[in-house]
Amino acid sequence: MRISLFRKRGPTAVDPVCGMDVEMEKPPGGKWEHDGTAYYFCAPGCNRAFQKDPEGYLSGGKSVRM
Repeated sequence: MRISLFRKRGPTAVDPVCGMDVEMEKPPGGKWEHDGTAYYFCAPGCNRAFQKDPEGYLSGGKSVRM
């Protein structure tokens, strides 16, 4: 039997808070909509931070880089 070390990934999005790639199918930090656009998060903390100030992160004025 052959076991693959690489699993197939689905579509990804960029977490607007930290810039990490996040799988859109099952984002670890969940998904949140703002002004009709869905955003995906790597962790619940990034989701909460974005919800507090979405315009700050979308404008580039705020960011957290990992």
